[in-house]
Amino acid sequence: MRPGAVAVAANWFQDKLQGDVFYAVKANPSAWVIQTLWDNGIRSFDVASIPEIELVRSVAPEARLAFMHPVKSRAAITRAYFDHGVRTFSLDTHEELAKILDATGGAKDLNLIVRMAVSSDGAAYSLSGKFGISVDQAPALLLAARRATQDLMGVSFHVGSQCMRPSAFQGAMSQTSRALVRAGVLADVVDVGGGFPSIYPGMHPPELQDYIDAIHRGFNEMMVHETTELWAEPGRALVAEASSILAKVELRKGDALYLNDGSYGGLFDATHSKWPFPVKLVRDGEASSELKPYRFYGPTCDSIDHMPGPFWLPADVQEGDYIEIGMLGAYGVALSTGFNGFGDHEQCIVGDAPMASMYGLAPRAIPLPRLQQEEDRKVVRLSRVKGGKRKRRK
Repeated sequence: MRPGAVAVAANWFQDKLQGDVFYAVKANPSAWVIQTLWDNGIRSFDVASIPEIELVRSVAPEARLAFMHPVKSRAAITRAYFDHGVRTFSLDTHEELAKILDATGGAKDLNLIVRMAVSSDGAAYSLSGKFGISVDQAPALLLAARRATQDLMGVSFHVGSQCMRPSAFQGAMSQTSRALVRAGVLADVVDVGGGFPSIYPGMHPPELQDYIDAIHRGFNEMMVHETTELWAEPGRALVAEASSILAKVELRKGDALYLNDGSYGGLFDATHSKWPFPVKLVRDGEASSELKPYRFYGPTCDSIDHMPGPFWLPADVQEGDYIEIGMLGAYGVALSTGFNGFGDHEQCIVGDAPMASMYGLAPRAIPLPRLQQEEDRKVVRLSRVKGGKRKRRK
């Protein structure tokens, strides 16, 4: 765990974005991430469920929460509103609007955010299929949301995860603006969602500043009033650089390395999206200077537990070596399971730089935030994790 990397990213977004930063908790729902963000000025969090709400409340009780899942159960809406003080809800249908109003007892102090469907061209993961109302159908829903609340009415969208084109944000804002004009309403909030990328082998996105500049241009071109708020929901970009896995080689079979972590652990994207995360050999002693491509297999009995890579490592990798797999702070923890009884690991805070960085961190070390009592310690063992259940050691 590299809380220093989270701190740097948090401060960068707050310095550069002329709006409010909501951390998308789904990217990494770890208490230490929430704490680090809070300690570095992030006060708003995008949550998708009651457990995520409870997590943030347990770490940062005064945080502002936005329930941005467009489809929620009535029970979740009721608990969020009455038990946890949530006032911001996303929706993309008239039925969801009616559900929110009914579950909150006809509350008038709601912030209602209409999720728009926009193009996901240029994104590694398209998020346009499941949620969002089309520009053609949006005006009636925008008008209904405007009439339903005495507080904020806004619009949101998501250009897709790991977006590689900054102009996608500006295009989405243009689409959204047209819908607002047709509805004859002004938005109090424009939420540009997530999609801010990180850097991985073979994926080198434009500078993050280009994304911020595109968002500011798009916002200035929208038909909004002077007090309209600009929101963003970065997830991956805040935490991708913050974690690595140190996995042990249990067997080498030619160019295949069998590890004690895999697709049911922290390497979901390495399997299902075939992302070749950065790797390096960790060994006491010398290693071959010759590099060769490897593929990985995880520890479970499932043949799907396969990471094709290629992962470039020294030619003399052998059983007992350790491999650090970097840039796993986003979704690595969130998607891990205890399948087949595997998943035990230990967590350590480290103060070195990530393997790659959108913030210019590598290769110099970064300072540790105040997450432990002994500030001068470079590595602090926090807990042993079994099957995804985390307990902090006393």
